[in-house]
Amino acid sequence: MTSKKNTKNKSHDLNTVHDFILFAVTKFDNKQAYFGHGTDNPWDEAVYLVLHTLGLALDSNQVVLSKKLTSGGKQKLLKIINNRVKERIPAAYLTQESWFASLPFYVDERVLIPRSPIAELIEAAFVPWVNPKKVSRILDIGTGSGCIAIACAYAFPKAKIDAIDVSQDALKVAAINCAKHKVTKRIRLLKSNLFEKLEGKTYDLIISNPPYVGNAEMKALPKEYYHEPKMALLAGKDGDEIVVRIIESAAKYLSPRGVLIVEVGNSAPMILRKYPRLPFIWLEFERGEGEVFLITREQLLDLDW
Repeated sequence: MTSKKNTKNKSHDLNTVHDFILFAVTKFDNKQAYFGHGTDNPWDEAVYLVLHTLGLALDSNQVVLSKKLTSGGKQKLLKIINNRVKERIPAAYLTQESWFASLPFYVDERVLIPRSPIAELIEAAFVPWVNPKKVSRILDIGTGSGCIAIACAYAFPKAKIDAIDVSQDALKVAAINCAKHKVTKRIRLLKSNLFEKLEGKTYDLIISNPPYVGNAEMKALPKEYYHEPKMALLAGKDGDEIVVRIIESAAKYLSPRGVLIVEVGNSAPMILRKYPRLPFIWLEFERGEGEVFLITREQLLDLDW
């Protein structure tokens, strides 16, 4: 938005939007805050927190930087900046807002903060891997906030979508977002441990961003991640426990020529070792990165289990 200079540290010197952005950047730097839940640097995080807290548009003109704040506005900003650095609470939980596939979502500590690169695939309706006209039923495994299911509802306006999660609390958040985006009639929210409650159902597209963090990786995560639900991150010793269950059951729930897409993160090497003959397609992204594979029903059926 503007250059970073003459950073102020004393709260009584803070009068404008620009002052508070610079103040927040300094606090983030001094406390070594981690950025991985929507932004990737202290400047963008500070701009987001300050503008959102003041009710200002994120695409505000630079003129807003010189806006003088009321004492009430200053106190709100000091409180939220302090919570971000002292408690290491991710910004999305402080604002109860996160963006995914260019769509806003309500979030709180009952759900993982949306950040999957799968958003980029959804925005392209999974072309060229999928023919959007042939997709009538979609399954989102581990829906959390409902972001993947809801983004798919926009990308595939004629499709019916099942969004499942083992957490009833997560499904309550997903319900808030379904209502927010007016898709409650097209998305069925269901408490299910993976495919447990889906007997007899088949889908043209199954998508999942499941837990995939192993024990060692979990212990090494920055403090910000410990505000997220542990069950949405941790998946056994090596992080591949849930992904393995999805791979070994998905064919039964895919329609002919159906496609499975799963984000696996750092568990990718374990998956490759366990299934050396599966012809995974590892997808690439223009924005960001992530280990996401695609595989068809027919390829899964060809595997001699």
